[in-house]
Amino acid sequence: MTTTFHSHWRDVPGGTWRWPNFSPAEIACRGTGKLLINEPALDKLQALRDRLGKPLIVRSAYRSPEHNRAVGGATRSKHLDGAAFDIAMANHDPVAFEAAARAVGFLGFGFYPRSGFIHVDLGPARQWGERFPVRATAFAVETPPAREVLADSRTMKGGGAAGVATLGAAGVEVAQNVLAETQSAILPLVPYLDTLFYDFGRLLRQKGATVRHATYGGQWRGRDRSTRWSCRTAAQ
Repeated sequence: MTTTFHSHWRDVPGGTWRWPNFSPAEIACRGTGKLLINEPALDKLQALRDRLGKPLIVRSAYRSPEHNRAVGGATRSKHLDGAAFDIAMANHDPVAFEAAARAVGFLGFGFYPRSGFIHVDLGPARQWGERFPVRATAFAVETPPAREVLADSRTMKGGGAAGVATLGAAGVEVAQNVLAETQSAILPLVPYLDTLFYDFGRLLRQKGATVRHATYGGQWRGRDRSTRWSCRTAAQ
């Protein structure tokens, strides 16, 4: 077995890494950055990638002793030898994955359907865990998409200018969407607002105030006109 240890995956000399679909960072210990290159294991991992014809998402590969203890790994885990890989099943049919992994020479299999991955290693031959439920398709079950646009939020729709103020760096486009939605909700109320402003002005006159109004862009009481009011009491 040919193995090479590096204190950190960044120490791997350029040009020596020969597994094109994987990087030293993917195979290195997640907790320490240390890397044990197990060439036979990586050869089988690359062969599995070639056989399946689509990416392998590596959840865990080499583990340093201290990291293995921290995550509660077995004391004789194959991860300590760089000879085990935990592969996510998000983009794979578990049945097809297992068959391909056995075909390229992996011997140990651990099934973790709740966590969404399968463990494969160089042996000895054994298996544990409950296999994944049979899927209707070759891929993971589709889940409803998370909200990607803040304008879809009911809170943002009702927030008006206050909502826009919370957007920060989320983007001008989202702010414009929220403003447009708020404007569309307010426009039907404009005639009533016009009447309210008119009655308010008349009330001020009755109280002895001097009232001026200015309309922007056209006729008073226009549906799409904005209005500015100012008043000055007799005492001023």
